[in-house]
Amino acid sequence: MTSKPTEQVAPERDEIAGSEGSKEQGLTPGSVLDHGRYRLLAKVGTDPRCDAQLWRAKDGVLGRDVALTILVGDRADSEASGNARRTLERAMHASTFNHVGVARVLDVVTQSPGDPQGVLGVVIAEWTHGTDLLDLVAEGPLPPGTAARLLQPLAAAVEAAHHAGLVLGADHPQRIRVTPDGEVRMAFPGPLAKATSSEDVRGLGAALYLLLTGRWALPDGPEDLPKAPVGPDGTIVAPRTLRPTVPLELSTVAVRALGSPDQTGTTGGVRTGAAVLRVLEQHASYDAPTTSVQAPSTSGETRDNEVWKTEDPKPDQAKRKKLVISVGVLALATLLVVGWLATNLISVFTAGDHPSQQGTVISNPGGQPGQPPAPPAAPIAITDGKQYNANGSPDNPNSFRLMYDGNPDTDWHTSGYNQQLGPGGISSATGGVLTLERAATLREVVINSPSGGARVEIHKVEGAPSPSADTLIGSGKLEAGRTPIQIEMTGKTEKILIVFTQLVPGPDGRFSSQINEVTVTG
Repeated sequence: MTSKPTEQVAPERDEIAGSEGSKEQGLTPGSVLDHGRYRLLAKVGTDPRCDAQLWRAKDGVLGRDVALTILVGDRADSEASGNARRTLERAMHASTFNHVGVARVLDVVTQSPGDPQGVLGVVIAEWTHGTDLLDLVAEGPLPPGTAARLLQPLAAAVEAAHHAGLVLGADHPQRIRVTPDGEVRMAFPGPLAKATSSEDVRGLGAALYLLLTGRWALPDGPEDLPKAPVGPDGTIVAPRTLRPTVPLELSTVAVRALGSPDQTGTTGGVRTGAAVLRVLEQHASYDAPTTSVQAPSTSGETRDNEVWKTEDPKPDQAKRKKLVISVGVLALATLLVVGWLATNLISVFTAGDHPSQQGTVISNPGGQPGQPPAPPAAPIAITDGKQYNANGSPDNPNSFRLMYDGNPDTDWHTSGYNQQLGPGGISSATGGVLTLERAATLREVVINSPSGGARVEIHKVEGAPSPSADTLIGSGKLEAGRTPIQIEMTGKTEKILIVFTQLVPGPDGRFSSQINEVTVTG
């Protein structure tokens, strides 16, 4: 089973020029789009639901590989043109969305003079190195823990996109790739014209079903990909029925995520990416891959990609022998340590027969006696953010990402308030939730802001964001410039809430403040 198309050899230019007239003709390796900027390298797949072709291409201006979702059809067909225009608009709205689980949209273009006949528009995204999702299960389904771990970034991206009012269109297997780091990623953005958030959730269920069983559970998948079996009542057969080793929770969430109230023969019950993500986190296995091979590719990609074992490891006699030797050495070392301690203990009771001697006490800076010093602080990247206001009306949500874009010359600022924040005012707090690249115990948050005198609070987020005494982990009064705020917390958190609780009065008599950049260390 493979999703790879037959490698196409670039035709002569005369052949390309004379092949116009069909929406399929002209799109061959070597063809160029958008006034010659993008040269097609290899076709990765197709999405027949919207007449889209998925290509790897070379950006001749910037000299980098890109992923092209090429919408094709009859330009005289008003319905096809309208659907393509709507897909391009939705892709453009997603260009500001930044998440590790989705390839970033770089540009959206309509047909240009000189494009092959039938091109209605192109979505350009950054190229995702790695392997095709279908290649991952070509030799059989994955272990359930590995499948859950791989799918987490995509589930998190779906949830974040829905919070931002966006739809990804992550419901076709050839639009999804696996990075060399072992993360499933939406590689070819561009949702269907009428797609809703429920399609993304169904896509998560189908992707999980595919990784657990090697079968695709939604219609219009690749022709050579086995379809999920259906029971006598018309429902999809659960992964646990096909593979008894699949945990019940993973099997259930895969089937229920596939459900849709608009269709018959489905169970339904899971309608958000967050519900899928919670189950994935509970069953994810973070064992490191043990095999690394070059991923098959028709495009000539030479990066090494990781694959994962699909069956339980077998006993290794050599490792077992080494383990026995190691245990023996450890036992001998333990006996020597016990003997040394006994000798010192005896010397304590016999010390009265000898003149006392002064000793030197060696201090243990940076920690309690007997404990190693704490590891040095390390920066933690911010991967996502969402504006928060206690009154429910967000302040400038479209520019909130500038708070963590790495550029101190850009900023997010609050609205101008006629009253100071606090009880009795329009709002008691305004700021936003920042998502970190990993869960960590935080040490310091540095806020770069010109709003000297403003007061901020930092809270850990557990569920819905809510500034309270129970979630407070740091606070301070900002100075003009960089203000470090020390964090006191136990445990780890993956999200923090930063809010202004007191704003700065402006020359117009209104209260407002701004943040140019936030950095986090832990």
